[in-house]
Amino acid sequence: MNLDLGKITGTILDSYRTTGGLNNLDETNLPSKRALATICEDLLQIVFPGFHDLEPIHSHHLNRVTTHRVFSVGDRLLHELSKSLRQQRADSPSLLPEEVLQSFFEELPQVRSLLCMDVEAAFVGDPAASGTNEIIVAYPFVEALAIQRMAHQLYKQGVPILPRVMTEWAHARTGIDIHPGAQIGSHFFIDHGTGVVIGETAIIGAHCKLYQGVSLIARSLSGGQALRGKKRHPTLEDHVTLYAGATIMGGDTIVGAGSTVAASVFLTHSVPPRSLVFYEERQLQIFDKDKRGPNWDDWVI
Repeated sequence: MNLDLGKITGTILDSYRTTGGLNNLDETNLPSKRALATICEDLLQIVFPGFHDLEPIHSHHLNRVTTHRVFSVGDRLLHELSKSLRQQRADSPSLLPEEVLQSFFEELPQVRSLLCMDVEAAFVGDPAASGTNEIIVAYPFVEALAIQRMAHQLYKQGVPILPRVMTEWAHARTGIDIHPGAQIGSHFFIDHGTGVVIGETAIIGAHCKLYQGVSLIARSLSGGQALRGKKRHPTLEDHVTLYAGATIMGGDTIVGAGSTVAASVFLTHSVPPRSLVFYEERQLQIFDKDKRGPNWDDWVI
């Protein structure tokens, strides 16, 4: 059999013209997924120095190593930001890549502080953890949340496309899908993590804990682009626990502070603070924890 690769190439080029699907050409292309993958790796080295390195960093060299990493990431991220900001909507305020980058790096110490609280919450809440070092190096939620918290800083500034590429990189690695727009409070812990989905307009308070397969999703997307910018995803107040497979739906849905939602519950309406939500004989039950006795805070489903 004789292959006619020239003819095949021609048909592929024809498909470009007829069906589209090309990246923008002529020096206006989108941010590079490959470049952002290496940037995300290097950002993890900055926020967790030593945990993503092959060799230990001597304390005498920490200043030099960190300076090199910041400048290296800064140069590459600035290039990708410049490409991303060319995609700004005409009605959006004009953003300068240098100003965005400056603000991003200024926020990193605060991001690190939040991540340390997340790691501490995981250690306190997981008896299987031998220590915080194990959590940082081995727990997938740390990586997913670190990238999301950094991408969120860019999202808040109005950077298009690039923050989503960052969180989808983490999603592919960890199985945890957190949109960069989600607002997440301190001491957040996702145990196991696989299959967790947190939508763009979700709001999560402090000291919340999620298990695998939890979804914070929109009620309906039939409105398409008309729903852009509207609150579509639920709100969790402080100290909420959602067990495996729970689905909370809708932008008007609020899970009150201190509540526990059992495994596989499908919740489409708000519940008051300190609720216990579970199925009993296929009927959804909502109890007030404080009327069920002092041990209900420790109730595990």
